[in-house]
Amino acid sequence: CEVRPGPEFLTRSYLFYANRLFKAYQFYYWDPSCRDPSYSLVIKGKLRLRQASWITRGATEADYHLHKVGIVFHSQKAMREVASWINQTSGEGCSGFLPPGRAWAPGALYELLSAKTERDCTAALGFAMHELSLVRVEKHYQPLLQAQQSGSRLVEELYLGDIHTEWVERLHYRPTGYQRPMQSAVHHVHPCPACGIIYRADEHHPPILPVRAQLPMQLSGSWVSTHCEVRPAVLFLTRYFIFHGNNHTWEGYYYHYSDPLCKQPTFTIYASGHYTQGIPSSKVRGGTELAFKVTQARVTPMDQVTVMMLNSSEPGSCGLTSSWSAGMEQDITPTNGCLALGIRLPHTEYELFKTEQDMKDRSLLYIGERPTDGSSPDRPDKRPTSYQAPLIQCAGASEEFSNYVSLKYLGSKDANGNEALKPLPVAFLLFIALLFLRWD
Repeated sequence: CEVRPGPEFLTRSYLFYANRLFKAYQFYYWDPSCRDPSYSLVIKGKLRLRQASWITRGATEADYHLHKVGIVFHSQKAMREVASWINQTSGEGCSGFLPPGRAWAPGALYELLSAKTERDCTAALGFAMHELSLVRVEKHYQPLLQAQQSGSRLVEELYLGDIHTEWVERLHYRPTGYQRPMQSAVHHVHPCPACGIIYRADEHHPPILPVRAQLPMQLSGSWVSTHCEVRPAVLFLTRYFIFHGNNHTWEGYYYHYSDPLCKQPTFTIYASGHYTQGIPSSKVRGGTELAFKVTQARVTPMDQVTVMMLNSSEPGSCGLTSSWSAGMEQDITPTNGCLALGIRLPHTEYELFKTEQDMKDRSLLYIGERPTDGSSPDRPDKRPTSYQAPLIQCAGASEEFSNYVSLKYLGSKDANGNEALKPLPVAFLLFIALLFLRWD
C-alpha cells in the first residue's frame, strides 16, 4: 500500500504493450492498509522512450500521451466527494461532470479525460502521469531461501518518477527522483502476497490487501538503507541511523554519491541530537509524529570536487577556512553548520515515522519524505505526509556495521599502489557547481 503526499493511499498496476501502448490502473483507498477502496482510475495511452537522462544518471527520459482516463467509484461517499472537487475546481467543460444528487451506480465507468473530445477533468484530483517521463528498470537476483534449494531467481523492478510533495506543483512537476519501485508480475521479490492480488485486479474489482498487524513505534537500535536511494535534484545516497531509546538521542550517517549505484562517494554527513516522544499522527493514519533536534554535525569530503567546493566556501561558514582534504572528517558545529551543503545548526525537523514488518518478519522503518524543493521540514506545517524508502533494522550491535560506516574510495590506483580518486566529466563538475550555487 503506497502513501503519496497529501496523504493519498493507493496501489498501482501498469501494463506496457510492445506497440508502445499502455494500460494503467490506480486504486485509491480511504485507509493506509489499502483495504477500503474509494475509487479506481483506468488510464490508457502511449509511451515513447527517448534518450538517457542527463539530469538523473541511470534513468531514461520518456514522452507519454494520454488517450483516456476513466473513474469507477466504490461508494456513494466517494462519488459525492470527487464530484464536488470536479464541479468546484474545473473549467466549464467539467462543471456538470456529475449532477448533484446523482445516485451511485456500482461498476459504472465515468470518463474523466478523452483525447478525442479534448475533455480533461483530471486536474481536480491532482492527477498527472508525469511519473512516466522518467523510467528505470533494475534487474537483480534473489537467493532461493527455501530448504533443499540452491541458486537464485530473477527480480525485475520498475522505477518511475517521483510525485511532488506540494499538491499545487504536481500537475506540472517533471521528476528527477523516483517513487518506490513496482514489481514485475512475473519476476518479483518473493514472498509478495500483494503482487498477485494487485495483478489480478481491475477497475471494477480493486485489490483488498491482507490484514497486517499494527506495530508500536520502537525506534531503538540501528537502521540502514536497503539500496542506493535516489532523491530529487540529483542526490544519490544511503542512510544509517542509530536511535538510543533510553535517553531519546540519535545519530545519523548520510553517505552521498555521484552515481545511481552508490559506488562513487562524494561526501558523508554525520549528525546527532535528540528527539521527542512520538504521538499518533492526526493527518496520516498509522504514522507517528516526532520532532528531531540536530545539535552536532561533521562532514567528510570524499572526492576532489567536494574538497574544492568546501575550500572555496565563505570563511567561517563551513568549518575551518581552506582546511578541507579528501577523507578527513571535520566538525562543522562551531560554524553553526555548513552553508555550502545547506546545513544549519542547531535546527529542528518535524518528522513522520512508521514501523512495519516485511514478509520475512524483518523490521522496517519509514521516515517522512523530504520536500521536493530541497527545503527542510523545519515548521509543523511542513511535516511530511508521505514516506521515503524504508530502512531495515540491523541485527545486533552497531559494531557489526563498521565496514558499512568506513567507506573507502572506489577508483583506480596511483603510481604508489594507493587507491586514487576517479575524475568526473567536466560537464558533471559544472553541473554540481551550478547545483550548489542554487542551494545557496
